[in-house]
Amino acid sequence: MDLPVNDSGRIEDFFPTLRILDTQGHVINEQARPEISNDELKELMRRMVYTRVWDQRALKLNRQGRLGFYAPVAGQEASMLASAFLMDQEDWLLPSYRDIPQLVWHGLPLYKAFLYSRGHFEGGQYPEELKAVMPQIIIAAQCTQAAGIALGLKKRGKKQVAFCYFGDGATSQGDFYEGMNFAGAYRAPAIFICQNNRFAISVPVEKQTAAASLAQKAVAAGIRGIQVDGMDPLAVYAATKKAREHAIAGDGPTLIETLTYRYGPHTMAGDDPTRYRTDELTGEWEKRDPLIRFRFYLERLGLWSQEDEEQTAEQARTDVDKALKQADRVSKQNVTDLLGFMFEKPTQNIQEQLDAYSAREGDQR
Repeated sequence: MDLPVNDSGRIEDFFPTLRILDTQGHVINEQARPEISNDELKELMRRMVYTRVWDQRALKLNRQGRLGFYAPVAGQEASMLASAFLMDQEDWLLPSYRDIPQLVWHGLPLYKAFLYSRGHFEGGQYPEELKAVMPQIIIAAQCTQAAGIALGLKKRGKKQVAFCYFGDGATSQGDFYEGMNFAGAYRAPAIFICQNNRFAISVPVEKQTAAASLAQKAVAAGIRGIQVDGMDPLAVYAATKKAREHAIAGDGPTLIETLTYRYGPHTMAGDDPTRYRTDELTGEWEKRDPLIRFRFYLERLGLWSQEDEEQTAEQARTDVDKALKQADRVSKQNVTDLLGFMFEKPTQNIQEQLDAYSAREGDQR
């Protein structure tokens, strides 16, 4: 296929950023504003506020040693939740390790999210009805998995979609290209959502690639690509809605690049964001906060109030406390528990370890 270059010769000119709301919540692109009910607008805002409060609580729990691995999400709520809002219960979710909110809103009990953070095997035992795989730690590996699941949905005649989430760093991995290429070749119903928060772990996106946008990488796979203001819930919703309709119609996958920002560190495992980004840059992105922007918009419509905000925040704090207590009641994990789940039939070296740890755990009882 011919590359879509214009008179300037720059392919990036074909990937303008879709934006519907400005930072004060005013509609600046009426034509692109999606059809969404007032109840859905309120529910989306509720999920975003709830997730911000849950995230703040999780940071404190991590510092107290009550959670294990944790990747903060503040700043990315619109990118995560406005896109996941379009998921049908039978759609499949393939998240990265930061995308725990999408998992919970898709049906994962919150206490299991806490167990996952602690490395407990029950954190990976999902309800049978939950169409999702565990958060992927290997960067971009979920892209190839998404292609396979999407093809399976197509071959079974299902009108469902595979939603695949990853960060900007994943677009520098081979699995990203392979997954998109495979899905594109078979016109599989997948949506690849790249949450470009500019720094991956600590490397600026400009040092990862010479491409002017990550959305334009869809061209190489022969699929649709779109760049969206990831701090604008309406823009993210509109782009994802069109992508899902496109996939369901049998027209193949879409790559959505959401321009977003994480206000906290990459993870709570010792990352110091002040070493690779400035306070001035963070301050600029804080002016684009998706919660503030969406709050302004809903308040003008008479759909959101301070009372709604406080009730949602209180509910989040209550739910987090309940989920934490439920996670605390789960039996402590032994080494033999972990080893026993590695293979259906233990290999020789695993069996030797099982025997050794079984004897040691028996002595401790």
